[in-house]
Amino acid sequence: QVQLVESGGGLVQAGGSLRLSCAASGRTFSGYAMHWFRLAPGKEREFVAGVSWSGGSRYYADSVEGRFTISRDNAKNTVYLQMNSLKPEDTAVYYCATDSRRWRVVPVRSPDEIDFWGQGTHVTVSS
Repeated sequence: QVQLVESGGGLVQAGGSLRLSCAASGRTFSGYAMHWFRLAPGKEREFVAGVSWSGGSRYYADSVEGRFTISRDNAKNTVYLQMNSLKPEDTAVYYCATDSRRWRVVPVRSPDEIDFWGQGTHVTVSS
């Protein structure tokens, strides 16, 4: 069973930075794309960023492009989300996620295609 454990959330002022981490276990980490989604109050869960199985391709939602960076360390079975220039509208629960398709180059953007979710980590950005 795949397990995903996020950490690194917290309270930060607008303009600040946070780095989220997600430790994965339960299967070979390096063969699968990894993703970050978020769920804000009153909104649907949305795609934030994704990285291919090798780390060579990265994709971002328009709302975070240029501010967030996704990366992975296959030796540590961990994926990261570096969040800079945070805005109050970034306030949400952030989820690490993955699917069951191996060697995916283009990460999924729909929550419906995700098979495994972490428990989420809260990010609050104050104005």
